[in-house]
Formats: sequence, structure tokens, C-alpha cells
Amino acid sequence: MTTVLPTHTSSAGATSSRPRSRTVSEADLRGRWWRFALILVITAVVLVPVFVVLFLAFTPGAQSTSSSFTVENFSHVFSDTLVLTWLGNSLATTLATVVVSVAVAAPAGYVLSRGRSRAVAGYSLLLFVVQSLPIITAVVPLFILFAKMGLVDNLWGLTIVYVGSTMSVATWMMAAYFDSIPVSLEEAAWIDGCSVFGSFTKVVLRNSLPGVLSTAIFAFLLAWNDYLVAVVFLRSQEIFTLPVGVQSFFQQNMTDWGSVMAVAVVMMLPPVAIFVALNRYFSVGGIGGSLAGR
Repeated sequence: MTTVLPTHTSSAGATSSRPRSRTVSEADLRGRWWRFALILVITAVVLVPVFVVLFLAFTPGAQSTSSSFTVENFSHVFSDTLVLTWLGNSLATTLATVVVSVAVAAPAGYVLSRGRSRAVAGYSLLLFVVQSLPIITAVVPLFILFAKMGLVDNLWGLTIVYVGSTMSVATWMMAAYFDSIPVSLEEAAWIDGCSVFGSFTKVVLRNSLPGVLSTAIFAFLLAWNDYLVAVVFLRSQEIFTLPVGVQSFFQQNMTDWGSVMAVAVVMMLPPVAIFVALNRYFSVGGIGGSLAGR
């Protein structure tokens, strides 16, 4: 009797604990499904405008003879309008903004990350103040200044404004990523005879690809989607960017929505293509291997 009771008790305890663990796992599973369903609903709501744009872009217009989905809107905007010219202007100003912003923000962010002096603190405060000011406060003074310099109705002047408006945030982004890179890596390079600039280029930048790409994408989107600055500084249709060119399809009594949505699809393609191409490089795991010997 005494030998049977412990066995019976342990088996009963085991059988009583199994349904309890099964209940917990089922609750966790239901929680995961609820979270998945919530994320799915939010994603669907966010993508509704994209689906509407795609639907209207392939919908035939009022004067079209087609009754189903068609590419007539795209044929019209590419053959009868300056969309290709506007696309080239947008790409030129945007890529120039990205290259200059990253090239200047990388060393400036390194100074913010590693510098510990009053000059660096004042520079950091100045960047914060510039970043907090809305761009609309600088548009009118810049327009007056650029008009005297011949930079109004000029893509170079527009690019200068984009670089200036992007620089403060880009510098902060680079500084924040440089803070995640241990100084010990640079110290090891210094011991091996590397200069400060050499350690910055060979150690810090080499381990900062995700931060550089994030800054580049930020600068790209800011310049690519801008309408306010472009509509103030640009006058001639031949140098319009895509956001300003879209407004030419809006007339006083009628709007060609098919053409508008076709241009909107053209505007969406470069950012999506760039993000898809660079998505695999957004990894912060590359620094871990550099510290394996610590």
C-alpha cells in the first residue's frame, strides 16, 4: 500500500499538470492569432490608399473605348505629357541630395558621437534648433536670396534647399548609429597605427552600412516627396519635379483622375524599388563579430 500511493500520487500530479500546460499554450496561441489579426487589419487599412491609386490608374477614363482595366492612362502621360522629363528632374535632385547629405552628415555625426567639448555641444544644440524650425519659415527668405543669385527656377537651387533641410536630421541619425559602435574598435585601430580619419573610414563607416542606408533613404524620401519648396522655386514646366507636375492635371472644372493616378504610380515605384533592393542590408549584426575576441 505504501509503495502504491506515491506512484499513484505522482501519476495523478503528472496527469493534472498536463492539461494545465496545454491550456497555457492554447491561450498563448490565441493571443498570437489576435495580434496577427490586429496587425493584418492595420496593414490593410494603411494599404487602402495604395490599392485605390492602383485601381484608378488602370481604370479607363470617361472618353476611353475600353470597358475593362487598361494601360491607356500610362500611355497618355508618357506620350502626351512631360512626365519622363519630370521623372528625370526628380531623380537628379533627389540623388544629388542623398549623396551630398550622406557625405556631409557622416563625418559631422562622427564628431557629435565622439566629441566631448563645448564647441561640439554648441554645434549639437544648433542642429537641434535648426531641426525644430519648420521649412516654411525659411522658404520666403531663401526665395529672395536665391532670386538675387539666379537660383530660382533652377534645379541647383532646389537641390541646395533640400540638402540644407535634410542635413540636421541626417547628422543626428548618423550620430545615433555611431554611438552603437564601440570605441574599443577604433582604439584597436589606433594601436595598429591607424589615424583618426583612417579608423573612421575603415572601422566606423565599414560597420555603419545600416545607418548610412537609413540616412540615405530618409534624404531620398524628403526630396522625392517634397511639394512645398518645389512649387515655390520652380516656374517652368520643363524643370518641374513629379510632385509639382501632378498639379498640371488638376483643372478648374475637371480633373483627369486617371492621369493623376498613373503619375502617382510612377512616383511610388522608385522608393519601393530602392527599399526592396536595400532591405537585406538593414542588419545590425555585423558589429558583433568584431567583438568576438573581447
